[in-house]
Amino acid sequence: MAIRDLIPWSRQDNRLPTPVNAERDGESHPLLSLHREVNRLFDDVFRGFGVPSLAGFDRSLGWPQVELAETDKEIRVTVELAGLDEKDVDVQVEEGVLTIRGEKKAEVEDKDRGYSERSYGRFERRIGLPRGIERDKASATFKNGVLTVTLPRSEGANENVRRIPIHGAAA
Repeated sequence: MAIRDLIPWSRQDNRLPTPVNAERDGESHPLLSLHREVNRLFDDVFRGFGVPSLAGFDRSLGWPQVELAETDKEIRVTVELAGLDEKDVDVQVEEGVLTIRGEKKAEVEDKDRGYSERSYGRFERRIGLPRGIERDKASATFKNGVLTVTLPRSEGANENVRRIPIHGAAA
């Protein structure tokens, strides 16, 4: 007996219905319904963290957008943190890594309707830094929900840079 014979379906076999065919034909395959239930479960779990449903789930959703800019004199990191205050954000430079952490807590209560809602979200971004950063001179500003961290380079940071010539392949 071949291993292929043990597989309940193959690529050419259409016994496993696709979602379109199952809805159209009105049949419900056990694996398809399990798939739908697991998706619903994850949607319910992540809904409490302010993350959109998994239908378009991406790691970048719910994570702050980070922009890096580098010159010979400094590295500038800009982070969008809408809805946070500077007291909600922690910035550290340690052993060649810039760490930006934050958390957001919100509570809404409507006593007339007997309704209350709490939301909580937390993030941490770690960015590796090149050698030659003067961490004692690093600075951070926070304005209108945008955090800007400036990390100056030391004078000797560019001395160890060597350009490598590129040679074309002979045809």
